[in-house]
Amino acid sequence: MADAPERSVASESTSVTPAPTQADATEARHQARMARKKAVVDQKIAAARTRRGVVLVHTGPGKGKSTAAFGLLARALGHGLRAVVVQFVKGRGDTGEEAFFRRQANVTWVVSGEGFTWETQSRARDVAAAEAGWRAAESALADPAVGLVVLDELNIVLKYRYLPLERVLTALANRPAMQHVVITGRGAPPELLAVADTVTEMRLVKHAFQAGVAAMPGVEF
Repeated sequence: MADAPERSVASESTSVTPAPTQADATEARHQARMARKKAVVDQKIAAARTRRGVVLVHTGPGKGKSTAAFGLLARALGHGLRAVVVQFVKGRGDTGEEAFFRRQANVTWVVSGEGFTWETQSRARDVAAAEAGWRAAESALADPAVGLVVLDELNIVLKYRYLPLERVLTALANRPAMQHVVITGRGAPPELLAVADTVTEMRLVKHAFQAGVAAMPGVEF
């Protein structure tokens, strides 16, 4: 009868856990940091229980104020909201955003400007155009069926006092409870910033126009 094979000494030894590497330590720190961050974020989300319409203001000298507003408009349409856009000051009708959004069923688009103030060179005309646009804006701000109102370049109108600021603030305060409003333009007055829920100031770092590049379709209009 053959002898049983000898058991190897290696098989009886206890396996050794590899020492943690630098990569393991980095991953552990990352996981701990993200766990703490998640706890803070989850707590803030749980505390945010109010549901109502909000006022957003995009201001500052940098590019992107209207662009951001139109991105928000696309988001609202994706959720089935009805929207009204009133453009103050701007007068051109060949912008990409107007061409696109006029084709959407839930958007009403109003252009009330005659061009930038240095083009019209007439305060009376600018005031009349602002009044016409504000009548459309007031109608939208009083309509509970409208979920989003975009008041593009309204800040410019307020800066030059083409409209009474108090009239605007009153309409914002009395609008339907679930209606959102986004207001764009440089030089937003402090009183408007005070009543807004979210304020973003665009900062100019660099602009192609400064290097002599013309306004390009699809980027500037």
